[in-house]
Amino acid sequence: MSVAVVTDSTAYLPAELIEGYGIHVVPLYVVLPGRSGREGFDIGPEDVARTLAVRGQTVSTSRPTPGDFVAAYRHALASGADRIVSIHLSAELSSTSDAARLAASQVGEHIVTVVDSRSAAMGCGFAVLAAARSAAAGADAEEVARTARRTAAETTTYFVVDTLEHLRQGGRIGAAAAVLGSALAVKPVLHVKDGRVVPLEKVRTSARALNRLVQRAVEAAGEGPVSVAVHHLAAGERAERLAAELRERLPALRELHVSELGAAIGAHVGPGAVGVVIAPFWQEPDDEQDGRTAAE
Repeated sequence: MSVAVVTDSTAYLPAELIEGYGIHVVPLYVVLPGRSGREGFDIGPEDVARTLAVRGQTVSTSRPTPGDFVAAYRHALASGADRIVSIHLSAELSSTSDAARLAASQVGEHIVTVVDSRSAAMGCGFAVLAAARSAAAGADAEEVARTARRTAAETTTYFVVDTLEHLRQGGRIGAAAAVLGSALAVKPVLHVKDGRVVPLEKVRTSARALNRLVQRAVEAAGEGPVSVAVHHLAAGERAERLAAELRERLPALRELHVSELGAAIGAHVGPGAVGVVIAPFWQEPDDEQDGRTAAE
């Protein structure tokens, strides 16, 4: 049985992994002043960063349509898949997984299994990647879906933003707004918990916030082999510094990806955001190492 893995554009997987594992990606839609389009195709992170740098301008996002997912599922089946596992960003942050489930009901719920990662960015992406590796190793759809859920549940995401305004405007901040208020001097360290963005701690400077990201990541990684992603929006230098520190301090690091956040998530965190995602490294049950992956 051949299992195809589908996700949405907010997983932000490196292009070479998407191509190498044959992962199908369905884009969200992004709306800028005067134009709109598909994330990663028509609108990129630089468009969002440029727009949000102008005071008073906003960016909004919308989920893929059920029809978009139906098309992706049918394409996967036409390409030789017998079953599909479709893995998406948290339902607490977007209705994307709802659209996927509507599409699954049209294609056949016995064919398509929809998984809510209860995370976003590579917090979802690592679940997708583990699922794709499991499928490539010959697992059936049930095992591929279990692998995705298990990886997502064991993945930790921390991030800092320059301002809470974009999260507040997009309705993604949850309890963080009440806790942090409008304390302009505070650089909040946030994380994703139970599918929602919640506050973790407050620090006073960007440098201290980055230090806390490193410390938190090291604690979350523990002693086991891990996969790590560093995300940013218009903060490439800070992201590279963070990645360099993690390479030094995580002896069991097996793979590290540094990437700019796409438009759909970038619209809600704003320019200057930096984050780190830590996930258990997936490997075939009887193999000590998957030879296709290595720390960069």
